[in-house]
Amino acid sequence: MLIGGWTLAAQRQPGGYDSTVATISSLAAQDATDRWLMTVALLGVGVCHGVTALGLAQAAPAGRAVLGLGGVATMLVAAFPLPAAGPAPAHAVAAGVAFVALAVWPALAWHRAGRGPAALRPVVSVAAALILLGLVAWFGVTLSTGGRVGLAERVAAGAQACWPLVAVLSSRWHSHRRGTTSSPEDEQP
Repeated sequence: MLIGGWTLAAQRQPGGYDSTVATISSLAAQDATDRWLMTVALLGVGVCHGVTALGLAQAAPAGRAVLGLGGVATMLVAAFPLPAAGPAPAHAVAAGVAFVALAVWPALAWHRAGRGPAALRPVVSVAAALILLGLVAWFGVTLSTGGRVGLAERVAAGAQACWPLVAVLSSRWHSHRRGTTSSPEDEQP
């Protein structure tokens, strides 16, 4: 949804728009052409993160809570668009919370060492979080120094949007292999 949203919204912008330089938020800014496209995509992705947080029973509660926080913050990014000119502190705070929450939730989501789905095992979860945090750091550096800000943001946001899907698919596959759809609390050692 996020990747499709920014792709479609970018195509609707006037000539000269460069996705590798311009941010995703610029596509939902108050002066963007067809800003509703990116606004709907951000709202939809935020809702998807919230639904995933509620339904990913095999993840630890702390990880699910932080994923849900990332979803709410993503919706707030849409609710507080960039103005045509001037600062946007509410937008910046919402975007910052979303990026950090969506980067760290995997490190908080692992449940039991070696027992759960592959994507929710400690080593994989922590590695995913470190990679996501590295991508967010790259975005932060390009944001402060200029350059291909849009590229860095899209790589970070795209990876953050895809990791919950990886966790869900891993959980479904793990449950299918075990012949159950029970939560980790139902499993006995």
